[in-house]
Amino acid sequence: MSKESERTQQEFSAEAESRSVSRSAFLKDVFICSLGAYGGPEAHMSVFLDQMVVKRKYLSETELIELIALCSILPGPTSTQAITAIGYKLGGPWLALLTMLVWGLPVLLVMTALSFLYQFLDVRGISRETLRYVGPMAAGFIVVAAWRIGRKVVVDAPTALLTLFGGLATWFVREPWVFPSVLIAGGVASVFRLREPDMWNRVRVSPPWGYLILFVLLAFGGALGARLSGEHLFGLFESFYRYGYLVFGGGQVVVPLMYSELVEMRSFMTGQEFLTGYGLVQGLPGPMFSFAAYAGGMGARGGSALFQVLGAVAGGVGIFLPGLLLIFFVYPVWEDVKQVKAIRISLRGINAVAGGMIAVAAVIVMQASGFRPDNLLVVALSAGLLLSRTVPAPVIVAAALAAGILF
Repeated sequence: MSKESERTQQEFSAEAESRSVSRSAFLKDVFICSLGAYGGPEAHMSVFLDQMVVKRKYLSETELIELIALCSILPGPTSTQAITAIGYKLGGPWLALLTMLVWGLPVLLVMTALSFLYQFLDVRGISRETLRYVGPMAAGFIVVAAWRIGRKVVVDAPTALLTLFGGLATWFVREPWVFPSVLIAGGVASVFRLREPDMWNRVRVSPPWGYLILFVLLAFGGALGARLSGEHLFGLFESFYRYGYLVFGGGQVVVPLMYSELVEMRSFMTGQEFLTGYGLVQGLPGPMFSFAAYAGGMGARGGSALFQVLGAVAGGVGIFLPGLLLIFFVYPVWEDVKQVKAIRISLRGINAVAGGMIAVAAVIVMQASGFRPDNLLVVALSAGLLLSRTVPAPVIVAAALAAGILF
């Protein structure tokens, strides 16, 4: 490790010690962020900037931008990893763990409760048609995500081709293996296209290998254990753990994979039920990956209420755990790792492919609601309001619910 990096790490440690007495105040600030963070990672980062940098000065704006860059390179939920890394910076692994719990637990509990929504409607004799416009509204959110990401990642003809490649692969091959393969192919293509001198420059690091070993063991051991045991909860955990390490950026990227596996392959829920949960999470603050608690609970229906709650826990823990382990592994050596040029270059291709996957996801999920004129109108209105930035996301969700009740 270089002297400059050692000095930076010493400064980080000294600052962490000086702030250790205010851990409770920091966690209160994390809770404030969780209540005000609507939308995707981009919107969440503005909340972090206001609360963590401007108001509390836990870190500088430059440090926050570097953390965002780090979490964009890693698979997992970007905003969750970023705020977890801030906790790690100020108080080490334990504060980082508490940070993630305070950040994600409120909306995870809500989404777990919402996994019982359809049983509640059936018991009360309320028509499921009251939720008919939540799905098309969710498709509008995905359309906007595809547009915003597409504008960033499509910068030339090669990235446009990679975006097209990601979209076509998502549309024609609905198997779980295709998604990691397409993302890896995008990263490899970017590295080969943008060859630079000393691209694989070596850096000396001393990472905490235990976290990476645990990450790999859970990935391979979970897949093997789910296949051999046949235990349903084990299988749910393995699926959501896999979703957690296949996504780069926001939760929209993993939508086509989750939809393909949970709806089309395993029939854990209908397309409309999937879209209802995804639409409702848009109106809640906090990480969008909390949708996993809803999906896990829906995938565990048919047994007791406790079994369904355990399914939600398997989904929520499974999807967040890979990103947590990776940030614990990478953050302590981030100052050195970020000097590897190839890592930054590969991200261009990965993001371009992901943009195509998201664009096609909007079409796939619209199929579940049907291409009726009223549904298409809801998609257009939802996307238009989001792009105009005049109406907050929770209001759009409430309007979709009200429209389903009225019409």
